[in-house]
Amino acid sequence: MKKLLVLAFIGFIAQLIDGSLGMAYGVSSSTLLLAFGIAPAVASASVHISEVVTTAASGISHIKFGNVDRKMVFRLTIPGSIGAFVGACFLSNLPGAIVKPYVSTFLLILGVYIIIRFLFLFKPSEDIESPPLPYKQSIPLGLIAGFADATGGGGWGPITTPILLSKKGMTARKVIGTVDTTEFAIAVSASLGFIISLGWDTVNWIWVCALMLGGVFAAPIAAWLVKVMPAQMMGVFVGGFIILVNARTLLSAWLPNSSEYYSLIYGIVLLLWVTALIFSIKKQISLNKNNLVKSSTIQSDN
Repeated sequence: MKKLLVLAFIGFIAQLIDGSLGMAYGVSSSTLLLAFGIAPAVASASVHISEVVTTAASGISHIKFGNVDRKMVFRLTIPGSIGAFVGACFLSNLPGAIVKPYVSTFLLILGVYIIIRFLFLFKPSEDIESPPLPYKQSIPLGLIAGFADATGGGGWGPITTPILLSKKGMTARKVIGTVDTTEFAIAVSASLGFIISLGWDTVNWIWVCALMLGGVFAAPIAAWLVKVMPAQMMGVFVGGFIILVNARTLLSAWLPNSSEYYSLIYGIVLLLWVTALIFSIKKQISLNKNNLVKSSTIQSDN
């Protein structure tokens, strides 16, 4: 019972993060599952099977609100599904003890990227409509992001969303809606790959249901958080959290006999994380002041 409550809490936190950022459900939940000692293949399978429900609900909502570029959905879905299926089969045939440090390394790199992305590269996108990403770019993007998502338990959103935004092929609203909608197909393909490779008996369906249940309760709260918490601050928070948890896994794997240095390393990571959070808060305060000044100027002119 205790483990089920923990898994429901993991699903709750992961969906809270994903619903607030439009990414990082897989990365966050996989990170927490690995930290609790669950094997990488089983962790990733549980995450993707639970995502089938959460991404379906998210995709339907985005379609109803007109947040989806249908052409881009088609261009990403097919290569992304292939990459996810291959990645799931690849991960399932590797011993858990061997692959765990490499999966944690991948997640840690994603955590660093998320911090850099939201702390230094994050800018409000211009609402300019332009043609979707061409096939020669969308096909490799889908294949790589799908494979990374299955092998790491996350990566579709953190990889696909920034690339689409950097290309200015869609508005920010449609980027998030399209990525969330296509993630349903990625979750289905990865889940099929894991079930075929691992078998139905390997997947603990009670764990999966616990993750789903936690995610369902978090969804409305996440929607409220989008209104009150800036995406930049949430991105820095998530990135630091992922780095901290995966640093623990990597230290245990690579430096098992040097536990005396663990506290120092954790302290450095926490210090950098807090510094990044303070910097993001200052940037947000400065942005709010500038917006207030502009608003006052417009009102005085009128």
